[in-house]
Amino acid sequence: MTAPQLLFYIVAALLIQLAAGVGFVVWRRHGSAALAPVSVADEVSERVTGAWSGWREFRVARRVFEDRSRSMCSFHLEPVDGVALPPFRPGQFLTFMLQVAGTDGPHPDGQRTITRCYSLSDRPDPKEYRVTIKRVLPPTARPDVPAGVSSSHFHDRVREGDVLKVKAPAGHFFIDPDPNIPAVLIAGGVGITPMLSMLRWCLAEQPGRAVHLYYGVRNSSDHAFKDKLAQLAAQHRNFHLNVVYSRAGVGDDREFQHTGHVDVELLRRSLPHGRHQFYVCGPPALMASLVPALAAWGVPREDIHFEAFGPASAHLPGAGTDP
Repeated sequence: MTAPQLLFYIVAALLIQLAAGVGFVVWRRHGSAALAPVSVADEVSERVTGAWSGWREFRVARRVFEDRSRSMCSFHLEPVDGVALPPFRPGQFLTFMLQVAGTDGPHPDGQRTITRCYSLSDRPDPKEYRVTIKRVLPPTARPDVPAGVSSSHFHDRVREGDVLKVKAPAGHFFIDPDPNIPAVLIAGGVGITPMLSMLRWCLAEQPGRAVHLYYGVRNSSDHAFKDKLAQLAAQHRNFHLNVVYSRAGVGDDREFQHTGHVDVELLRRSLPHGRHQFYVCGPPALMASLVPALAAWGVPREDIHFEAFGPASAHLPGAGTDP
């Protein structure tokens, strides 16, 4: 074999190996894309949601009292790192790590660490989150019972400029995004907070969707977001506001639409016929009476969504608490 022939065979072998290598790389790229579309979707989903892991620092930008009795205070929270906030599902909550005063903690200065969850009370905003916290006082009949530790800490100690540690939004109580199903939001007292998040999101993202809000409070002193709710009802023809006072006081004549309590009879009288999805949040008495009453009325279980504050107090017949 001559030298030119040997060189020819060597070059040919190298070209064959190179072509095979290029073909293998192309097959891997196209084959991986075809075989693993879920992984690509997961990566996109993570980038869209952007939920962080662990604790993130937020600065209190503003404090605003939302009712005449100054028992409900909104805290507007901005991320210290300045990174845009991920969207959340309206109705979800934030988890806080708080250093509160207490003599039973492990630290010599009397501080102890607690974690508490509070519902987001506005629609998603990349610049800030908002939670609205009601001060929990001792029951009138039991003045010996201590006031709420966490709510007292927020109202008495957390000031504008303070930094709080917060986990990403979470929770299984949120509005169904289907715009074709009218939403009935039922709130008692501080249960208005997740409902306001749902309402604000619907009015901004689905203005054609019918939304009915039933908000039960004692009187105008406890009526949170009063002016804002009235303004939203005047601006959006598909938003139907029903405020219910159980103990109306002097001068409350123009502040509400119904007296008594939010119950199935009121819903029967005021809701139009047809399918609705019900979202219920409030104190134990409301939850214990209304949730099973909706089922007894004939509302399908999949159209009843609820979240109770405090110990579980609402159950559907033949089922546990709402997931």
